[in-house]
Amino acid sequence: MSAVATLKKGEGRAIKAGGMWIFDNEIDAVEGDFADGDVILIRDFDGYPMGRGFINTKSRIRVRMMTRRAEQEIDHDFLAGRVRDAWEYRKKTVDTASCRVIFGEADFLPGLVVDKFSDVLVVESLALGIDRFKLEIIGILKEILAEDGIGIRGVFERSDAKVRLNEGMERFRGFIGDEFDTDVPIEENGVRYLVDVKDGQKTGFFLDQKYNRLAVQKLCRGAKVLDCFTHTGSFALNAGIAGAKSVLGVDASESALLRARKNAELNGLEEIVRFQCADVFDLLPQLEQDGERFDVVILDPPAFAKSRSSVKNAVKGYREINLRAMKLVKSGGFLATCSCSHFIDYELFTRMLHQAASSVHRRLRQVEYRTQAADHPILWAADESYYLKFYIFQVCEER
Repeated sequence: MSAVATLKKGEGRAIKAGGMWIFDNEIDAVEGDFADGDVILIRDFDGYPMGRGFINTKSRIRVRMMTRRAEQEIDHDFLAGRVRDAWEYRKKTVDTASCRVIFGEADFLPGLVVDKFSDVLVVESLALGIDRFKLEIIGILKEILAEDGIGIRGVFERSDAKVRLNEGMERFRGFIGDEFDTDVPIEENGVRYLVDVKDGQKTGFFLDQKYNRLAVQKLCRGAKVLDCFTHTGSFALNAGIAGAKSVLGVDASESALLRARKNAELNGLEEIVRFQCADVFDLLPQLEQDGERFDVVILDPPAFAKSRSSVKNAVKGYREINLRAMKLVKSGGFLATCSCSHFIDYELFTRMLHQAASSVHRRLRQVEYRTQAADHPILWAADESYYLKFYIFQVCEER
């Protein structure tokens, strides 16, 4: 019989609404023997069974729910069902050549991320309980992919995020199984890349912007384009492949730009797409002073708000780069802008953009609003799964 955690009266509102997390201050008591990482039973204050999840006393997220069925065993068949559901969903919603196959809580496998880059899997395990199932889940996934004729030549683990320390876990990066060349060639939206799964950011490549990059392509034919925070050049290369007249990609990381230049060469775009190592906050006012104007400006910054306490300063940063970008867009040109921090919600991001436009006397005509690609599904009531806000505007001077 597993241990039992009982919620305080009036607590557990998030999981009752469909969320996946129970925080330490929501639990009244835990009865029975358990070790951190074990799956335990969760009950409401009145004894009503809420389901089962794994516990970690070292984490503020004390329990991550695995199932709402109190009698459900978390065994091989259960895990296989979860993984199969995740893969079948991707087959129906996205191009699976390279995609996120498992997206943690949104796929009901909390704390686990698995990205597929062609024939390579990259795994990120961020919670103690799911870490115990990691190898079994990988084995199941390889078997399910094989049923569709997809062979996996290698698996690399990128469990090196700082958040693991909050779980009492060490950070880890390395091969699971045989070693292989960690420069992995992929193709997305007609653009070829070499993905560095060993040393690239996160799992090596940002798959969540796949269809946002595609949406920008149609605006870039014959255009002069500025791509800020370009990283390894993905938006810049989508602009180039779409027929842009010229593209400038800017990033503060020279190592990222080395990869971007290689990717440009892979696509025969090195004459059209060029890259500059610079701080975007410094470069935008300099470009304005130099009289530069662009048909399309793209802002894809990193998450400025990594915690609730940093939101105020983050909003200032977002406002600064957006108002500068609006001034650099020719009247009638286009601005693509986004935030990947879930602490900057839709309302706050939208209000900030309105304020930025007003301050520089620009009118924004919305082309479309988008979020992350469907292989990063948004699970309602699990707010952490909704993080990417992406707008495309036509920017017009006031008349």
